[in-house]
Amino acid sequence: MRERYRVLLVATHPIQYAAPLFRQMAKHPKLDVQVAYCSLQGAEAGFDHEFGVKVKWDVPLLEGYPWVHVPNRSPWPRIGRFLGLINPGLWKLVRTGGYDALVAYTGYMHASFWIVAAAAKLQGISMLFATDATAHAPRCGARWKVWVKKVVLPVVYRVATVVLPGSAAGAEYLRSLGIPAERIVISPNVADNEYWSKRAAEVDRAVARSALGCADGEPMVLFCAKLQPWKRPQDVLRAFAKANVPGARLVIAGDGPMRAELEAEAKTLNVAERVRFAGFLNQSEMPALYRSADIMVLPSEYDPCPFVVCEAMLCGCPVILSDRIRGRRELVRSGDTGFFYPCGDVGALGETLRRALTDRHGLKQMSEAARARMNTFSPREYLEANIQALERAALLRQGRAWL
Repeated sequence: MRERYRVLLVATHPIQYAAPLFRQMAKHPKLDVQVAYCSLQGAEAGFDHEFGVKVKWDVPLLEGYPWVHVPNRSPWPRIGRFLGLINPGLWKLVRTGGYDALVAYTGYMHASFWIVAAAAKLQGISMLFATDATAHAPRCGARWKVWVKKVVLPVVYRVATVVLPGSAAGAEYLRSLGIPAERIVISPNVADNEYWSKRAAEVDRAVARSALGCADGEPMVLFCAKLQPWKRPQDVLRAFAKANVPGARLVIAGDGPMRAELEAEAKTLNVAERVRFAGFLNQSEMPALYRSADIMVLPSEYDPCPFVVCEAMLCGCPVILSDRIRGRRELVRSGDTGFFYPCGDVGALGETLRRALTDRHGLKQMSEAARARMNTFSPREYLEANIQALERAALLRQGRAWL
């Protein structure tokens, strides 16, 4: 057991959710961290293929912690593809950096993951693998991938000394793959509680709602995600129309290839005048959006552990989630901090919306409960989990019992 661990954090690119956590890790007395980025997408302006627009996040992503950019030598650079990230410089960084452990945030579907895995193995240092996976089902829905995952993933996860699922559902999934319990430590996928709570408190709700075309007293429903098929934005639009709550408004925040289709359907459903397409909103604009809404809906068929749930709840916005969003079950308690409904069941979602929006007192109670729930789901718990994981990895590598 070391008094201080020197740790290499390998990430695909700067992410608005991760940067605050890296800053917290850099301040921790037991950690000496170095972040290695395989790309600077997000910190530098670039086209986001899923949003369908050019994106550069407007919050600090590269401040408050040591980092290095390892050049990507892929002839087809793109995050999300196996050959899209090939960073051979990671090999030397791992082998010569004097690290006690490394944490891979790249996902196994990038070539660079296997570069750092091989380097860590040869160097004899612990490798921790962060994952938000909660089920076999792939985002594209291809059935053959389910069978491949059943065979391949038990082997992939055993590459790591310790696996870091982002939720209790993720830990359950790993155990179902045969990963020993002593090699699993839940590292919760948390948001920057201080930032969101502070920014939410600064919002003038009436002004923010007015900017979105929502008058005082009008119930407001929020959908906040990329307009991609696996997010199922059409479900919230159809459910909103079915609920038919007088005066209610729906704000769809996000962009993507489905936008034109959704705008056309809003007209067909005769709700276009009550639906606002806000487009892509940058990070600094989100607190006002969450504070404006009475409830947020995320109807995804694939969304293991979405951060927007944490952000919304920190801003006092309860949530309605499809039951495919398994990674947020420890946050959302039906009737308390939000609701779950069967994915794809537009009728059930519409009825849930109708009941929620017509119970103003209940919404206020859920708003308060959502904020209170986040008191024990914060960077503090994330840091404690990561220290525990590093200590567990050290014991496992020494061949000692972890209990």
